[in-house]
Amino acid sequence: MEAFYTTHSHLLELLGNPVRRTLMDEIDWDDRVICIKGCRGVGKTTFLLHYAKEFFGRSKKCLYVNLDNFYFCHNRLTDFADVFVAQGGTVLLIDGVGKCPGWTVDIKACCEKHPALRVVCAVSPVFDAGEDCHEINDVAKVYTLGGFTFREYLNLVTAYKHDVCSLDSLLANSENVIEEVTRRINPQDFFQNYLHHGYSPFLTDKKNYSATLLRMINMMVEVDILLARQIELKYLSKIKTLLYKLATAGNETAVNISHLSEEVQASRATVMNYLKYLDDAGLITMLYSEYDEYPKKPSQIMIGNPNIQYAICPNTRQNVVNELFAVNALSSKHLVNKDKKTASYAIDNEWLLTFDKAGGNAKSVHCDAVFTKRGTSESVRLPLWLLGFIG
Repeated sequence: MEAFYTTHSHLLELLGNPVRRTLMDEIDWDDRVICIKGCRGVGKTTFLLHYAKEFFGRSKKCLYVNLDNFYFCHNRLTDFADVFVAQGGTVLLIDGVGKCPGWTVDIKACCEKHPALRVVCAVSPVFDAGEDCHEINDVAKVYTLGGFTFREYLNLVTAYKHDVCSLDSLLANSENVIEEVTRRINPQDFFQNYLHHGYSPFLTDKKNYSATLLRMINMMVEVDILLARQIELKYLSKIKTLLYKLATAGNETAVNISHLSEEVQASRATVMNYLKYLDDAGLITMLYSEYDEYPKKPSQIMIGNPNIQYAICPNTRQNVVNELFAVNALSSKHLVNKDKKTASYAIDNEWLLTFDKAGGNAKSVHCDAVFTKRGTSESVRLPLWLLGFIG
């Protein structure tokens, strides 16, 4: 047990002062079991350690463990929890749970045996938390951690701390937020860097971010998807081909599954499954017409976030990236669909979103997001970067 405490202390020392994620204040930390769901690279491990450092400091009441540790190949999590609780531990932070068979059963057993024990675990969405958590659904609360918002990125790279905003407040009165931000910095000076390499926290301070991100994308396909879905290695090239075809398509609104099936040489059913796995992994986003959902055919498919798009297809048009950013920023808190009658995006079935490029220049990063109230002529124009202050 002391070896785990030593590792825990060492990790906290290396942590430094990470950006405080918005999710930290949205979680009810008194819940017995908390599942933090997030794609590879969004900072789940850092999030767990930040919680430990902020709320417990050097106290041994909280302990971070990673189930990748070879110790757990031979020892049950329940036995480990017995020792932890016996030594006064109350909060167990568990990383890497998805790769450990029976983890939900073990966590439920731990909580039943130790009523005062709280468990916070990090899990990849490829290991569907809604499905794999069925054993602990009665006690578990599932939260999603995304990559950096533009606001969080600014908090990291500038000396200023910007507050989170709701979409409703921005639509009602954005002037104060814009004035406050632009009085201190010019957001456009940082926006393109964010689109290129600011979404994944681990990339922000690396010069070789493109190579690092490509390695991460490959791991998401080769490890996360293949391992979680038990797909044979010989089908790996088909999944990668599908991802590349989608990245080079540039947010095409018409999804032709038959055409994709021909290009990757797989059946329609197989392609639909691959699309679901890529969506679960955060590599793509499938958008549906209102009131439709999987397994229906999506109305539009786009890459999961602008960083991944640039890594796979460096020469992507700016207007494509602008739309990726907007959908990604809004999806964290709002329902985003494709409008059935227009090329617009429907937000919460209430607003229609379109884009107005600066001077009609599709290459410009300067772009406005135009929200039009359904059934009215009422519209609100926001600078695109401002959507990055939602969450």
